[in-house]
Amino acid sequence: MIKHLRPALVIIALFTLITGFVFPVGFTLAGNALLPFQAGGSLLSRDGKVVGSALIGQSFTSDKYFWGRPSALMGADPKDSSKQIATPYDAGESGASNLGPTNKALIDRVSGDIAKAGGKDVPGDMLTTSGSGLDPDISPQSALRQVARVAKARGLAESDVAGLVLAHTRPAVFGFIGAARVNVLELNLALDARKATTKVADEARHGA
Repeated sequence: MIKHLRPALVIIALFTLITGFVFPVGFTLAGNALLPFQAGGSLLSRDGKVVGSALIGQSFTSDKYFWGRPSALMGADPKDSSKQIATPYDAGESGASNLGPTNKALIDRVSGDIAKAGGKDVPGDMLTTSGSGLDPDISPQSALRQVARVAKARGLAESDVAGLVLAHTRPAVFGFIGAARVNVLELNLALDARKATTKVADEARHGA
């Protein structure tokens, strides 16, 4: 009996060791050595403090910042667990609304987003939610559409803000996979850094 079971037990133990320890540890060590930023969660920092991940969008509502795609994520209302409230970009969940084109809630939300975006020739990704509800990127067209608003709110030249958008535009992978995109959090962090740099430069000129 033992003679017949031994090969099976040895194989189970061997593959448990390989797939449960060697492979995970090996890939983790290789990832940390070769791609430490990605392996660590693609975390972004400001003033030495982690403010988010380049892989997960955030909800920006101020005119001083670029806005990401709408997020349809819903979660339990902390005041009443029997009800749900909007929880955009909640990294604890992922999904879409699955609302049909004739759904009143969807029509009202899209109509409001169209009005908020200027009401004419609005890029599709400013109106549609992603399948995950966590998309961190927008199209260059959506970013450029917001330049005038952001520049006005920050007192910056539109050309300077547009230049930041172009500098943070990533092309399609290998030139043909996917589409050009702009990471919203990275762009907004660059905006804050641009404002701080401008303030220091202005103070230096006035102090001279």
